[in-house]
Amino acid sequence: MRTTDGPTSPAAPPLRRLCGVARLGTALAHGLAHGLAALLLVAGARAQAQVPAPLPAEHFFASPALLQVRLSPSGRRVAIAQPTPQGRTGLLVIDLGAEPFQARWAAGFGDADVARFHWVDDERLVFSLADRQAGLAEDRFRAPGLYAVRQDGQELRLLVETRGRPKLSGGGRFESLPWNHSLLHVPAPAEDVGVAPAPEVIVGEWSVHAGELQGVHPWRLNTLTGQKRRIDTGRLPCAAVAWWFSPRGQPRAIQCSSRDGRDSLHALLPARDEQPARWVPIAEAALNQLSMRPVWAGEDETLYVEHTGGSAGELVVAAFDFALGRPGAALVSAPGFDFLGELLPDATGQRLLGVRIDTDAEQTVWLDPVRKALQARVDAALPGRVNRIECRRCALPDAVVLVHSHSDREPGELMLFRPHDNGGAGRWLRVGRRLPHINAAQMAGTAFHRITARDGRDLPVWVTQPPGETGARPAVVLVHGGPWLRGRRWQWQALPQFLASRGYVVVEPEFRGSDGYGLAHLQAGFRQWGQAMQDDVADALLWARREGLASDAACIIGGSYGGYSTLMGLIRHPELYRCGSAWVAVTDPFLLLEGSWWVDDDISRRHRRYSLPLRVGDAERDREMLTANSPLAQAARIQRPLQLVWGSADRRVPIAHGRRLRSAMQEAGLEPEWVVYDDEAHGWRKPDNQLDFARRLEAFLVRHLGPPAR
Repeated sequence: MRTTDGPTSPAAPPLRRLCGVARLGTALAHGLAHGLAALLLVAGARAQAQVPAPLPAEHFFASPALLQVRLSPSGRRVAIAQPTPQGRTGLLVIDLGAEPFQARWAAGFGDADVARFHWVDDERLVFSLADRQAGLAEDRFRAPGLYAVRQDGQELRLLVETRGRPKLSGGGRFESLPWNHSLLHVPAPAEDVGVAPAPEVIVGEWSVHAGELQGVHPWRLNTLTGQKRRIDTGRLPCAAVAWWFSPRGQPRAIQCSSRDGRDSLHALLPARDEQPARWVPIAEAALNQLSMRPVWAGEDETLYVEHTGGSAGELVVAAFDFALGRPGAALVSAPGFDFLGELLPDATGQRLLGVRIDTDAEQTVWLDPVRKALQARVDAALPGRVNRIECRRCALPDAVVLVHSHSDREPGELMLFRPHDNGGAGRWLRVGRRLPHINAAQMAGTAFHRITARDGRDLPVWVTQPPGETGARPAVVLVHGGPWLRGRRWQWQALPQFLASRGYVVVEPEFRGSDGYGLAHLQAGFRQWGQAMQDDVADALLWARREGLASDAACIIGGSYGGYSTLMGLIRHPELYRCGSAWVAVTDPFLLLEGSWWVDDDISRRHRRYSLPLRVGDAERDREMLTANSPLAQAARIQRPLQLVWGSADRRVPIAHGRRLRSAMQEAGLEPEWVVYDDEAHGWRKPDNQLDFARRLEAFLVRHLGPPAR
């Protein structure tokens, strides 16, 4: 409800044959995507002037038809999390052993959705649950539990209870673990084919005191018998809150957080030369200030870490040198970008096969020649896209390649490629598309730019232009939340695409304080809420106007920190914006920093004591600065039309923020549009609420920007 003032056994779906894969236009060079921006601009310039009627909002915010896909260790089967005919997400397994392929449901529930899943071996899977039809305020799936099942749907077992959900009837003869256990790691089988000797996974038993995580203890859990056994961790130097394991499941690194606001990393050196295994410290810093993080651990003492090794503090990846006590030479670096990706090892954990990294577009660099050749064949067949491949028996005649293909216009397509069929020409099978009703040819292109802010700082900006449109368009400045995270990637995203389909150019700045572009860019935003961070947002719009992309008509929108920035944009730069829409927005910095006995939130005492004063400001020493940049204190200056939207049960930014701002504006003779979604929290999960919000936002923009000419 919203208020406003102003297990089943469905039939398996058929698989469609794909005889060939059509080319999609000019190929995307899989290196640096600065060429990507030029490609998109050229494509836009050649687009037809006639644009079909925009798709209805339902198409953009529909539930995905494919959520997660994984090949089994041998490649004989593929498991897919996808909707059942009853509307819940189930777990479908397709047997690729013989044609026609056989598909059957391994798991499905009438009151829950299969969430994340993993293959334990070629016969068994484990999965957790969610409730995607409930609002985010639902607490019963905050501990999602853990289940195991055979690939044919037999031997369904409840391993870890789902908090608030009745125990699974007929779920086995053993007692399940309580809900304070969660999956930490799924060990790789001894070989990349066959069944693991013991179908075990590693779960963590976590303890919480006064709302703060105190520690996580790992256990091996047998998915057949439900028995758990201890892991030899040696003598731990501290209470671990995070764990890293080798592919086979040996503990290799931990992170600890002390009560006095310090974080530390420790690595376990295996026993060698009659010296027992021992934990050694490798990094320590203030809370949330560690400059190093484990990325991958081998079966020996090899440990790869990401650390701030770039010229502008970018995260790079290197092997940790235990003799020197620091990371060695960089294995992976991308100037201007933090490392965002993964190392791709073989099943034995002995060598690296490749590196996947996301700069302005995702790319995979294979060290293995067989996979490198397969990647080249797939990219040639699907140009202009990011093509993520996963193969089994890669060099053998019966090799199978799972291809996840996407772009800024294509939400995602899943295909199987048999490279040695048809006399070596290969054969393709289309499994499905993430959003089948989205026509990629009608979607907007998204380009990445680097501009210069008013003080000379490099400023990354994403621009999504309406399909088929040329010239300056009314602009929507979309400010991401966080704020200490990366705003977006080069991929299809519902809200920017929806807005572009309505004729708006969407400008998304990665303002200082955003993560992903180096430590210098991140730290430049510390204690700059409403100040230099806000100037960056304004500079992105001004640049788009100078480039002829945006007209003089613009609105600013965003959620969480993006909602705060929306409010401050209307306060500091009212000449730039005709309206603003802010959802779940921080309106009172003092309520954020100090909390209140009368307002329930989920911000920990340690975060308030050690992290927020550094990144936002000190409530006492910086009172004048914080008041000057408080939307609540400056409410009378919000003279542009404003839409405020909240979830009634938000604990990250409680609705008290919204109510206080609304009252302050009313006292000043101002009346914002006010929308509240019941049972939602820090965002909207219910499909009806997502759709209702999109329609309200569209109507709000039309009222204040006017309907864009098409």
